[in-house]
Amino acid sequence: MLAITKSMALQGLEGYLVAIQVDISNGMPDFQIVGLPDVSVKESRERVKTAIRNSNIEFLSRRIVVNLSPANTKKEGSMFDLAIAVGILIADRNIKNSNLEKILEETIFIGELSLNGNIEKTKGILPICIEAKKLGIKRIILPKQNAKEASILKGIDILPVNTLKEVISYLNGKKKILKQENTDVNLNHDVEYEFDFSEVKGQQSVKRALEVAAAGGHNCLLIRFSRFRKNYVSKESTNYFARYEIRRSIGNYKNLQYTWINRTRKTTYYQKTFSKSTSYYYTSIFSGRRKNSKATERLV
Repeated sequence: MLAITKSMALQGLEGYLVAIQVDISNGMPDFQIVGLPDVSVKESRERVKTAIRNSNIEFLSRRIVVNLSPANTKKEGSMFDLAIAVGILIADRNIKNSNLEKILEETIFIGELSLNGNIEKTKGILPICIEAKKLGIKRIILPKQNAKEASILKGIDILPVNTLKEVISYLNGKKKILKQENTDVNLNHDVEYEFDFSEVKGQQSVKRALEVAAAGGHNCLLIRFSRFRKNYVSKESTNYFARYEIRRSIGNYKNLQYTWINRTRKTTYYQKTFSKSTSYYYTSIFSGRRKNSKATERLV
């Protein structure tokens, strides 16, 4: 028997509709997922089978083929687990309803299945809901952890669920799922900050990096070699002190100078070239062997 459910996938920040086509037939027991799935989608075979069994539903060993349409677009993520499980249960006639065809036409399923049948949250719910509304979808069944994020969108029914059993009972007409109430978000509020980028002159690359890190919630590491710097960008003052012991011991450092240091009965010869940059060269001889190495001033 063939069953078709609907889900959504992300391509960048835009969502697109994915039809989950499930066919169950007699033959050698097999479970195949086609339609350019990545590794996480292929692994859903084990999650779906175990979740169905742990929901007190018998999972028969038959030939199962799942096609993710359109087949020419790569599918990524675990958000198709719920739609695949519902398609298998419909094809296996564990879900029966006189209005099932109409419900499936107006509903998309989003969620990752755990092995005990719980539905876990997924990423990218908001752009998925926005695209679903544009396509005329009336309701979305999604994890309860994602309901608050999706509730800011009006004009579409958000049905949060916790387990696969709740979805089965809802599709069989035995249980109703309460809709998530819409949440109003006020984006027109004034916020005063202690620091502002207008106080920083130049440093366009640093500003751009921090803007990208703040927008995406990423980590950011700032590194700069200087003797003293007050960093308004990172809101901290950092002092860098170079090592001047060798310079003071040498005296006139415009030309090459030489210093002998005795270490454990071995004579080490240092030749140092000073310049305006923070790098210099050491030429060292250990026990008659000549060795060239580049070092950087140690900043404390």
